Amino acid sequence: MTPIKSAVSTAAALEEWLTGVDRRTAQVGVIGLGYVGLPLILLLSEERFRVTGFDVDASKVESLNHGRSYIHRIEPEHIRAAQRSGFHATSNFAEIAEMDAVLICVPTPLNPDHTPDMSYVVSTIEEIAPYLRAGQLVVLESTTYPGTTEEIIVETINRYGAARGVKVLREGAVASSDLDGVMVAFSPEREDPGNLITPRREIPKVIGGVDSRATAAAVALYGSIFHKTVPVSSPAAAEMTKLLENIYRCVNIALVNELKQLSEPMGIDIWEVIDAAATKPFGFQPFYPGPGVGGHCIPIDPFYLNWKAQQFGVQAKFIELAGEVNEAMPDYVVQSTARALERSGGSLKGAKVLVLGIAYKRDVDDLRESPSLVVIEKLRKAGADVAYNDPFFEQVGSGRHYDLQMRSTPLENLERFDCVMILTDHSLYPYEEIVSQSRLVIDTRNATRAIDSPKIVRC
Repeated sequence: MTPIKSAVSTAAALEEWLTGVDRRTAQVGVIGLGYVGLPLILLLSEERFRVTGFDVDASKVESLNHGRSYIHRIEPEHIRAAQRSGFHATSNFAEIAEMDAVLICVPTPLNPDHTPDMSYVVSTIEEIAPYLRAGQLVVLESTTYPGTTEEIIVETINRYGAARGVKVLREGAVASSDLDGVMVAFSPEREDPGNLITPRREIPKVIGGVDSRATAAAVALYGSIFHKTVPVSSPAAAEMTKLLENIYRCVNIALVNELKQLSEPMGIDIWEVIDAAATKPFGFQPFYPGPGVGGHCIPIDPFYLNWKAQQFGVQAKFIELAGEVNEAMPDYVVQSTARALERSGGSLKGAKVLVLGIAYKRDVDDLRESPSLVVIEKLRKAGADVAYNDPFFEQVGSGRHYDLQMRSTPLENLERFDCVMILTDHSLYPYEEIVSQSRLVIDTRNATRAIDSPKIVRC
């Protein structure tokens, strides 16, 4: 099937582009086949769009083209259904030229010094820029700081396209409605792994285009798969919207994490306090403490915005502090574990410790920025003999910030461990059995709230 606009010389009007979306003749490319890109592909395929998935990871491409899934909540049948609608995966970025819309869903992690690592975004746009043509829509979905779309996406497209006469379409650049440039927008992903209550289609899609035509095109495309779109004035406004959402959560989680540490020496159960406060019908939303924060957004976004703020001479003290408080929680958990072992006549050094759950949140197969990985490394550094169990990970190797090389230990003979630590409260765990068979249980998630036992230390 040929794309709506096959060459720069055959400029198509915006109305024709929108008609292609409405009739499902528009071809859509999604770059990045992970926790964001793959669910997006499935939504597009369900609406009968022909979708091509792009990824540099050949194993992902091969798995998908053979109808296999590597994400727990996505079944192989979902992949095969998408294939019946025309989906295929590839590592050949030359196929970008055939797309009418290109959606970029690549990671935006932190560097060790807490500055934004934009290498995935930069390498992606530089890879595809030579294949872009007028009349295409390019949307960045990766969480990032305000200005990324203009400073990296737009600048790179214009730089690569200068010799070919390809540029980013801007308001007032042409007198007619012909799409003689590339439309560019930012629309932040709002994936919530493990959420089985809110259908993806019900999550409103925020969209900010470089010009009104880009916004209109993105609204049409996303409006065909999401029940509500929320256009904003610019890509920067959309970028800041995503940061606000996640920093709001980060700050409130940091607050309850500090209150947890304050409540412990006062003999107050912070979980009881939160439940009581949550009965207020206005002005309060419950957030819960834990061993740290994980996932791709919450641990990272405060540092992204703080880095950008410094470029404007602004010191975002409150935001920076929230990120630091949450980052320090693994240390607090390890210290609490050491004190609990000492009270029982033991020591963290040489102790056999079983960690339950290495995913960053309950019931997901996602390790990104998981505090469990940090806790394990700190336990090892303190001299503990550490094992882990997680039903979603048979083994864990190395990543950007960890090198564990471990296999999941069967959930049996728990009495052989000096301590069992609940770091991720998977619903599959039989908590009553775990407590009854363990010598000491460190519960960082209040998973044992219904169990009364002197073996449990909640921290």
